[in-house]
Parts: sequence; structure tokens; C-alpha cells
Amino acid sequence: MADPWLTIIGIGEDGPAGLSDASREALSEAEIIFGGPRHLELVGAGKKGRPWPVPFTVEPVLALAGQKVAVLASGDPFWHGAGGSLAAHLPPESWRALPAPSVFSLAAARLGWRLEDTVCIGLHAAPFEQLVSLLAPGQNILCTLRDGAAPAALAEWLAKEGFGASELTVLEALGGPREQLRQTTAEGFAVTGITAPVAMAITPRGAAGLPRASGLADELFAQDGQITKRPMRALTLSALAPRAGGHLWDIGAGSGSISVEWALSAPGCTATAIEPRADRLAFIRENARRFGLTHRIDVIEGRAPAQLAALPRPDAVFIGGGADEDLLADLWQRLPAGTRITSNAVTLESQALLTRWHQDKGGDLWRIDLAQAEALGRMRGWKSARPQLQWTVLR
Repeated sequence: MADPWLTIIGIGEDGPAGLSDASREALSEAEIIFGGPRHLELVGAGKKGRPWPVPFTVEPVLALAGQKVAVLASGDPFWHGAGGSLAAHLPPESWRALPAPSVFSLAAARLGWRLEDTVCIGLHAAPFEQLVSLLAPGQNILCTLRDGAAPAALAEWLAKEGFGASELTVLEALGGPREQLRQTTAEGFAVTGITAPVAMAITPRGAAGLPRASGLADELFAQDGQITKRPMRALTLSALAPRAGGHLWDIGAGSGSISVEWALSAPGCTATAIEPRADRLAFIRENARRFGLTHRIDVIEGRAPAQLAALPRPDAVFIGGGADEDLLADLWQRLPAGTRITSNAVTLESQALLTRWHQDKGGDLWRIDLAQAEALGRMRGWKSARPQLQWTVLR
């Protein structure tokens, strides 16, 4: 490797004492040192020191290409740190990384938890709702938090979500002389005087947690009744076949339930929900917030195909409402080969449309008849839903 101009150095709460010889040498040779105020003070950066701008951006570092620059980051710079942000903009030969143990590694070592069996999540700049799909009895969770007030706020949120009995450990300043671990529960949280950097260990207790199979209960969603019902939603997700990192166009998204379940289905799955009605856009946004998916679901007001040109290319498209000849023709022309298209149809006219397109383009066409038992006088009987056609095809 050529001599890189940038060294990304992981540093712990023990400061210079915990640095390797290579890290100390890089700091000594650096013309400029970037880091948070606390990190710059730990290494005595002096006049070399440059604090990160607020809001955070890597541009000041990139502008110094060719000079000897060191960047300080907490622990492992590639665990929710600046390392990934910098490396995304630089060729491999221009930088090197010298990591230290991450907060997650230190926390697992203190608690005796197997790190490979523990969910690790950064909540220092993310809403607590991102825990919604992770909370389940028996699942240990480690999360980094923003500041000393965040643990109490997280405990309050957990109790409100039905996880008040959860066992919590507040982990402060791990790896340094101020290190402290304090145990409590969410509903009994009374820990005070918490100082950053801080993390929380959670062993969920109380509620059962969110099921991970497709077809979540309808009542979990904000809606006006126009929602793809649970059994049909499960069949639709199966037809869409989400995979890690996949992107969905949800056309005529309604409540956004398909987008939500797509985004929950595999790591990195994202969705663009397109809906013309303002009241239903509010439902989509609320459901994205409720399930901690605001970072994975983009909400677009309007109709397809007019709104499609500027969108990132999808791996799958679901047409939940508004399928017509022009939309299908546009999608067939616009989408790259291999894109999966699924459309559900209730009306005779839309069913006739899907039948014609199935005859022309192939794929799978299913007629789905569902019935649910309900009271019929003193007995029970079947109440049938309107039959639906579901067409799925690879472009």
C-alpha cells in the first residue's frame, strides 16, 4: 500500500494510554487532527486540532487531501463511526484505519454476552422506534445513546411500549477511569448523574414483541380501512420476494402496510411509497414512524407513472391501487429486466386487465378466495371476502 495521507484512529476513554505505537506515531506526524472536542483534549491535539463541524460532514477532511491528516473516532471507527463516511469518498490507497475496541465490544466483555448473539444498534442519532422490530424476550440488545438524559427517556419509552419489566444496564465511559455500570429496570428507572459517552444494555421483558412473519395484525397500522388485509398482505409479501438491500416501489400505497412489511423483511430493505391522497400520506408517515422505518421509507405525493422518473430503480414493484393499461405499459418499458411486478385486483375491470397481461407476458396468476368465521345467530358461519386476482411477473 502506498503511503496514505489519512489515518483514521480509534480511541477509547483511556486516551493515549490505550493507543498502539502506530496510532501514536500517526498523531505525532499529523499536520492536522480532526475529532470531537473530547477526543482532541484526550490526545492534547493543541493547535493541530480541528473539531468536527456541526452538523457533521466529512468535507473539511476531504479538502485536505495530500496533507498528513489524522481523524479520531470512538473505538472502532467502522462501528457507527466516521470511518465508513470517509471511506465512501476515498480510494483505498489514500487512507488506513487503526481501530480500538468498540463500545459494543467493551460492553459485551463487561456483561459476558456473546457479541455474535447480540443486536448492536446506534441510537445516538436515531429514534427509539428503531427498536420496535428488535424487542423480543431472549434477545439481548446493546445500543449507543446520545447523552446523559437519553437512558431515562429510553426507559420511559420501553415502559410505554409494554417492556417495563426489561432489565437495563447503563454503561458509562467504558474503558476509562470514569467507567461505571448501573443496573435497573425500565419501569423502575431511577439512575441519575449519567455522563456521556453512554450505552444501554437491554434484556427485553414484558410484551411478546413484534412477530417477524409477514402479515402483521391490521390493528397495528394507522389506517382508514383501506388496507391490504393481513392474509392478503402475507401472500403479497411472499409474491414480492424481498431480499436484503432490495428496494420497492409501492404504487397506490394507501396506509403503507406493504412498504412497512417489505422494509421489515430483510436487512437494508427500503421502499418508496407513492400515494395521491393527503390523508393517506399521513397514515404512511405515521406507520413509518411507528415501526421505526422513517430512514427506510420515502413517501411521495402523486400518481404513477408521473412520479416515477426521478426515483431510484426498484427490485420489485407493488401496484396496490390504480392499475391501468397506461401504468402497466409504462412500467414494462421503464423497468430493467428482472424486476418483479406484483399487482392485486378486486374489481372485474382490473381483474380483466391483469388476465390480459398475464396472457401476454406470462408470470403467475392466482385467484384468492378468503373467508373468515363469524357469529351467525347462535352459531357460526363463513363471511367471504371479495375474491382477488394476484398477478406476479418478472419483467
